[in-house]
Amino acid sequence: MSGRRSQALANEQEQLQNACMPAITIRDVPNETRDQLAERAAASGRSLQQYLRAELIRLAERPDNLAIVTRAQARVRQTGDGLTGERILELLDADRAERE
Repeated sequence: MSGRRSQALANEQEQLQNACMPAITIRDVPNETRDQLAERAAASGRSLQQYLRAELIRLAERPDNLAIVTRAQARVRQTGDGLTGERILELLDADRAERE
């Protein structure tokens, strides 16, 4: 299959998939930001829409700060293992001393 034909087929498949999905519109994006994102998309061989879709999915899959803290608190409750603020500072100081 030629490159043009396969790209056309990929675009058609994407359009069919997108017909069933909700759209997101982001207003007031600075031109410089849009241009930087377009450069990243082109460098990865994707359209801006494909690139942003993948980035949004990746962002949504990452836990937010509250989920991370909640998980850590649950682990401390389960194991009974926790660090005091004082112990954390001691460990940081020791780590900095090793680097010097």
